[in-house]
Amino acid sequence: MRLERLTSNKIKIFITSDDLFERGLSKDDILKDTLKWRQLFQDLLDEASLELDLDIQGAVAVEVFSLQAQGMVMIITVNGNVEEEEYLYDGFIEMQVTVEGYEKFLFEFEGIEEVIQLARRLSLLSAGGGSLYSMRGKYYLLFDVSPNDAERHASIMAEYGNASILSPHFLEEYGNPIMKENAVETILKYFR
Repeated sequence: MRLERLTSNKIKIFITSDDLFERGLSKDDILKDTLKWRQLFQDLLDEASLELDLDIQGAVAVEVFSLQAQGMVMIITVNGNVEEEEYLYDGFIEMQVTVEGYEKFLFEFEGIEEVIQLARRLSLLSAGGGSLYSMRGKYYLLFDVSPNDAERHASIMAEYGNASILSPHFLEEYGNPIMKENAVETILKYFR
């Protein structure tokens, strides 16, 4: 799990699928708003409060973005544009959860060599496309994946890099584009 402060009252929490599994949760538990999910959410808020020195009281708005096989990103806004009475119920924080699925994978790589090795491996699966960016000394591959291939591609990509907690929109806005399209094919053309 990784925590990041976005603004004075907004935080981002990235939870891997392994983190959820270790805590005995699935993404379905979140959609069904189970007691296990509420307990995990309370634990996450407590941890974020300590680590990021954020006073989390009252109303919170939660957006959950599913990253398919990678895990989830939650954006939590404390005292956002919500009516406080709606969110407090018998000591629990009542949340309105929005879940969105990403059809894109965004992986982060330490060096270009890992990206080249991944492109070679993906070509063996007849996978192509993707966009390559650099930012803050790292490389990022943004890749469209069909739902049928998502788990297999994610496991292969994880062998060479790490799932990024950046949003694709942030990367497209602030990253340095190296190859805006067909990154796998272009890499293979120059680095066979």
